[in-house]
Amino acid sequence: MQLSKPTQAVMMREARDYVFITVGLFLYALGWAAFLLPYQITTGGTTGIGAIIFYATGFPIQYSYFIINAFLMLFAVKILGPRFSIKTGYAVLMLTFLLGFLQKVVNGADGIPPQILGPGQDFMACLIGAIMCGIGLGIVFNCNGSTGGTDIIAAIVHKYRDITLGRMIMACDVVIISSCYFIFQDWRRVIFGFVTLFVIGFVLDYVVNSIRRSVQFLIFSKEYEQIADRITKETHRGVTVVDGIGWYSRNDVKMLVVVAYKRQSVEIFRLVRDIDPNAFISQSAVIGVYGEGFDRLKGTNKAKSAKK
Repeated sequence: MQLSKPTQAVMMREARDYVFITVGLFLYALGWAAFLLPYQITTGGTTGIGAIIFYATGFPIQYSYFIINAFLMLFAVKILGPRFSIKTGYAVLMLTFLLGFLQKVVNGADGIPPQILGPGQDFMACLIGAIMCGIGLGIVFNCNGSTGGTDIIAAIVHKYRDITLGRMIMACDVVIISSCYFIFQDWRRVIFGFVTLFVIGFVLDYVVNSIRRSVQFLIFSKEYEQIADRITKETHRGVTVVDGIGWYSRNDVKMLVVVAYKRQSVEIFRLVRDIDPNAFISQSAVIGVYGEGFDRLKGTNKAKSAKK
């Protein structure tokens, strides 16, 4: 089946997404340039790796960030497919530019990052910088964007191993933050790094309205086949078709049941609206989801050994 050309509404929506992604990346880069780098604070992700390299050698953070992500993107395109990399590639290029540009704007004539809040204000700089980074990432994720880094590593590992994305990202971040001790020989820097990571995660979660939680969709539409096909192909989520009867009309209906991550809600709503604006959709929060693509069932191994 030949794919139809995108409508003007879809193109405008995509353009708006890129505008907001750019705004989010600007806030994220400003948090680093104005607050985290001047006070030698790091956090997780490839930006954190770039910061550690910068503190140790003076090599610009934006170049380390770009080199690491370019290397990861090569694997992502081959393993996860080109669609995963479109907005991620844009975000990597734009963030590389913004990190370099804003450092030039913020830094003094001598090129040294000034401590805007004054000496000894490491904790306040940690909080303000983390809040700005969290808001920026939240805006990016709300527009189906990504800054790459540990997200790519986690997605690749998750494709081949039964490890949840959240655990993989957390493991990478713990290793990155803890490694800054070897640069400063100061556990305070490690603690500031974990505080920054926690605040970014909290603000990010607030901005995207519980991004890491799962949701369940019940979708009623005459175009259920097309909707089911696109959800499966574009969001990589399973779809179950359930037969039902509309009690008022006494007509047979088809209901789609979809369980997805909260961050995928916007994408699924847009997808359904593009196909059938008159579709009836119910969305509900799900406390726990276990199985392929989500968390692993707890106690499975014990149950198997009990049967033996």
